[in-house]
Amino acid sequence: MVEFDNRIVLGADSKENTRQRILNAATEVFSEKGYHGAAVDDIVKASYTSKGSFYFHFPSKQDIFFSLVDKFIASLSNSTEEAIGNEKGAFAKINAALETVFKTLSRHRSLAKILLIGGVGLGKVFDERLLSGHAKLALLIRGYLDEAVASGAIEPTDTVVTAYAWLGAINEVIIQWLYSDQADFLDKALDSLREILLKSISLNNHRL
Repeated sequence: MVEFDNRIVLGADSKENTRQRILNAATEVFSEKGYHGAAVDDIVKASYTSKGSFYFHFPSKQDIFFSLVDKFIASLSNSTEEAIGNEKGAFAKINAALETVFKTLSRHRSLAKILLIGGVGLGKVFDERLLSGHAKLALLIRGYLDEAVASGAIEPTDTVVTAYAWLGAINEVIIQWLYSDQADFLDKALDSLREILLKSISLNNHRL
């Protein structure tokens, strides 16, 4: 899984280190001010770099915003796929997927806020990237639902619609968490959400 390292390595101000510092600063600035309220100057100030350094790595504010979105979606997808692949049985896979998604978002709340809230109103380009990210996650869910149907673990169902319905439910719970001041909101929601998702499919012997 791709981790976002917030440490600043003193005495090793390489190009990659500078780029990461700028990304880390942008994460906090976008999370606090939203895309439209954030300025390149804010990111430069927060990263203790210069405008020259910023534009060396990122052509524009939009470019760094999309870099954060793309990196986070890829990280979330990869970690979820890895977690599911290590489990056997549908219940275990679903549980692993939900726990991985929720734990990843809990560790990177600022990035989750950027992804689901910060880009609101940004336009077609952002919407297309977000839809592409949703499609990747839905395809991942669908793949394991298809396996479950093929193995007889669940009754035949429209796995495409089910995958997007699951993704929509997960998305709404996460958005409520982002607007909530309850630190343990996701932990409390996990059991209920898992039960709801399992009830939406016909489990044979409660195993996937």
